[in-house]
Amino acid sequence: MATRNIHLTGDCRGISEVLARVGDKWTVLVVTYLGEGPMRFNELRRSINGISQRMLTLTLRGLERDGFVTRTVFPTIPPRVDYELTALGRDLLKPVTALSNWARDNQDRIKKAREKFDGKAAKTAVRTAFAATV
Repeated sequence: MATRNIHLTGDCRGISEVLARVGDKWTVLVVTYLGEGPMRFNELRRSINGISQRMLTLTLRGLERDGFVTRTVFPTIPPRVDYELTALGRDLLKPVTALSNWARDNQDRIKKAREKFDGKAAKTAVRTAFAATV
């Protein structure tokens, strides 16, 4: 199999667009919840802490447009709308779940690294400020 040059401008744009969609915090949460099975809009909204109705609507539309989610309207009163992952969405669930697990497993290490870095930055700022006054 021939390797592709991923640094071609067209490839970079395409990859960036996909990563912007799948790397969005709301997308990760929506895909994770829909990985458990079809859900109604309000079920999703109640499940995802902090998401507004507008942001959930925009996220679901984007996921539907990109082929990750299907939207099924049932002719009831009021209309019932279910959202479900497509095959492509289920494929996306695998790396999203792996990344979520990795983040959960490493959050303490990342916090310590940030504290260490911030402590060094603060010491450097104090030394710089002190040197400027001398």
